[in-house]
Amino acid sequence: MRWPKYIILCVGAVTCAAAADDSGPALLAAGRVDDAIVTLRTRIRNTPEDAAAHNFLCRAYFSIGDWNRGIAACEQAVALEPGNSRYHLWLGRIYGEKAGASGFFSAASLAKKVRAEFEQAVRLDPDNVDARTDLAEFYLEAPGIVGGGQDKARVQAETLARLDPARAHWVNGRLEEKRKDSAAAEKEYRAAIETSHGSALAWFNLALFYRHGQRWDEMEDAIRHASSAPMNRPEILVESGDVLIRSGRNLKLATDLLRRYLASSSPVEEAPAFKAHYLLGTVLEKQGDQQSAANEYRAALALAKEFSRAQDALNRLNR
Repeated sequence: MRWPKYIILCVGAVTCAAAADDSGPALLAAGRVDDAIVTLRTRIRNTPEDAAAHNFLCRAYFSIGDWNRGIAACEQAVALEPGNSRYHLWLGRIYGEKAGASGFFSAASLAKKVRAEFEQAVRLDPDNVDARTDLAEFYLEAPGIVGGGQDKARVQAETLARLDPARAHWVNGRLEEKRKDSAAAEKEYRAAIETSHGSALAWFNLALFYRHGQRWDEMEDAIRHASSAPMNRPEILVESGDVLIRSGRNLKLATDLLRRYLASSSPVEEAPAFKAHYLLGTVLEKQGDQQSAANEYRAALALAKEFSRAQDALNRLNR
């Protein structure tokens, strides 16, 4: 049982931009996940009841794919502040990621937990756009036996139309894809672009739609639009590079986007620097530059020593 990974939104009490301090949240935003984990663990030892610290620790583990330790931290945050919608949202997200990496029966059990946490996040804060979007995503992708259903997703889209029209168009686009109506889906994704005044995220979602349909030239064009749109979502540069790499298309553009992100002064939690270094290493390796690729893998591991994909890639090159 698997569903697409979320493009995680900026949540929490601090800005997603890297701050000029050594607090756990700022380190996490800067992509220094090892330092963030050490700092947050120290903060928790000193103040075990600090729910925010447990939540940020969960998100640090989330970024490196350590689902079990992340779940423990997120569950503790929820236990300390059960009325916090955001904490339930993050617990649902990490349950979902572990479900995607589990066998069928474990995934089914976890999927029920995902639904319960997302639904609770919405109950606690009906205007939580992120929670409604993730809940709609769950309803779209999960089978009915664990609570999925297109009708349920449509209800979320109706509410999102008031809270965030562009998100509502995105959900409706996904619904049309499920119905195999590509023309209607494309219309919804383009409506999201118009409603959001050409946001990078809306263009990127259109690119994903074209990728699903193997409309490669249109995918690349949408990615170019996304990368030239007002960059209030810097993670789109990294996600676009990732899509190009996985599609085997325009590796030069992928390289340029990743380097642009790493050279920027505004890294964000949604695209940790270690992931950008790893992806840049991947695309350089595909282009035959093994030495530069190895340097990027090492840069990733310097920030996140337990990021296994970078270590595996470096081991492969060293062989």
